[in-house]
Amino acid sequence: MNAPMSDGSEDHGPPGRVRGRDQDRQWLLGLLMLGLGALPEAVFLGGLLAVCLLWGSSWSALGPLAVTVVWTATAVAGRGPLPGRAVRPQEEPELAALVRDVADRLDFREQLLVRVVPDVDASLCRVRVSGVRTHVLLLGLPLLRALTEAQLASVIAHELAHRRHVADRRLNLLIGARGRLGDRLDSRFRPLAPVAGPLLRASQAVLWHTETAADADAARIAGTEATAGALRRTALVHAVFEGLGEAWPAALAVEDAYPVDLYDALDAALADPHVTARAARAAAEEDLLDPYARADHPPVALRVAALPRHTGAPYGRTPLTLRTGPDVERWCVRETVHLDEVDGGGEPTPVRLLDMTPDRLRELGGDTGPLRLRLATGLDSPAAMTAAALDTVADGSWPRLARRLEPSLRWAPAAARGPAARQVFTTAVGRTLVQALRSDGWTPASRWIDTALTAPDDGRVVDVHRMVGQALDDGDPAPLRALTATAGQKENAV
Repeated sequence: MNAPMSDGSEDHGPPGRVRGRDQDRQWLLGLLMLGLGALPEAVFLGGLLAVCLLWGSSWSALGPLAVTVVWTATAVAGRGPLPGRAVRPQEEPELAALVRDVADRLDFREQLLVRVVPDVDASLCRVRVSGVRTHVLLLGLPLLRALTEAQLASVIAHELAHRRHVADRRLNLLIGARGRLGDRLDSRFRPLAPVAGPLLRASQAVLWHTETAADADAARIAGTEATAGALRRTALVHAVFEGLGEAWPAALAVEDAYPVDLYDALDAALADPHVTARAARAAAEEDLLDPYARADHPPVALRVAALPRHTGAPYGRTPLTLRTGPDVERWCVRETVHLDEVDGGGEPTPVRLLDMTPDRLRELGGDTGPLRLRLATGLDSPAAMTAAALDTVADGSWPRLARRLEPSLRWAPAAARGPAARQVFTTAVGRTLVQALRSDGWTPASRWIDTALTAPDDGRVVDVHRMVGQALDDGDPAPLRALTATAGQKENAV
C-alpha cells in the first residue's frame, strides 16, 4: 500500500522536537543508557583480552575480536524474515481502504506494508525490502476481530502518527537504549539496577509524551470516543489473551493437541462479563509491576484522561470482516502453537475448545495454586488451607506465606515485591477457596474461569478472586470467612 507523504506545510509540534537543554539531556540519557546496557559485554571482552595478553600468545588477542564478530553476526542473523502474514489490497480491499484513508488524513505517503500477526499487537517498524526502506504496520488478529472499524482506525492512526513523533535519531536512540537496558533487569542478578533505575525513570516521561501525542492524533482522526474505546478494549483483549489464549495451547500441548478454534473461543470468552472483569483487574495490576519505570506506555486511565475532544471521521461501529479470515486464522493458529516447528512423528491432534465441557475448559485454565498452598501450610482440606491463609491476612503475615508459595519473590525488586506477592496469594487462595465452596454446592457462574461462583441458597454470584484481593487491601478476612463457614461445616460432617 502506498500512502501520501506530508509536504511539511503543517506542523503539530511533535514532542520529540525540543531544543537546548532538553535536547542535550535526552541525548545524554540515551548515550548513558546505551553504554550502561553494553557494560556487561564490555567487561567480559576486557577481561578476555587481559587474559589473552597476559597468558596467551600474541595471536590469542584476536579472541575478543572473534567473539565480537560472532555476537554481531548472531544479532544480524536473528532478525529473520518479516513477522506476520502479508495483507494484500486485492485480498482485503476493505482493510486496505481503511489503512489508506487513515494514512491520507495523517499525510503519510511513504511505502507501507500491512501484515497480520497472531498475538495482540499493533506496531509500526521500518525495514528494508528488496533494498528499499519500507514501513511495516503489524496488526494482531485478536484486535482485528475485537475492535470496531472506528476503533481499528484509531489504532492505525496511533501507530502511523509515531512516524512523526519518533522520527529523529535522538528519540530512536532513547527508545533502543531503554529497551536494551531494561532487558538487563530481567534476571535475578541485577548489578546495574541502582544506576539503571534512575536513568529509566528520568527518560520515561519523554516516551510517555510521544504516546499521548500519538493518541491525540488518533482522536483527531477517529474521534475521542473511538480512541478511548480502542485503548480500553486493547488492554482488555491483551489481558484475556495472556490469561486464557496462552494457557489453552500450553495445556493442550502436554496432551499432544492444539486448539483449532483458538480465536473463536477467545471471542466467546470476551463476551463473558466475569472474564472481562478479571481481565480488567489483571491489566490494572500489571501497571503496578514496573519498579524500574520500563513501561514506554502510560496506564490506560491516564491516556484516556489526556485525550482531546474530537468527533473524528464517520467510521463504522462494527468490526471489519476479513475476506481471507479463515485462512488468516488457520495461519495464526499454526504460528501460535508452532506447528511448523514440529519434528517428525506427525502433527498434534486438532481439538475444538467450544466443543469441550465447561469443567474441561476451566481445567485448561487452571494452575497449581492449591497444590502449592497445601505444601506451604501442611494441611489437606481446602477449607482448612483457606482458613490458615485467612489467618495470615488477619495478622498481616500473608507476604511470608506468599513467599513460601512462590520462593522467587525473594529476589523480585523491592518495589514490585508487594504487588507480585498479592498476585500469588490471591490466585492460590482464590482457587483453593473455590474447591471448598464447590464441595458445598456452589456452582460456576462462568464457562471460562472457575473463580466466579453462584451460591446454592440465594443464587447470588460471588467473584472469589476479587474478594481475596479486597481482603488483602482491607486487611479484613471476615467476608471470606463467612463464605468458608458452611464449606468447613460440610467437610467436618463428611
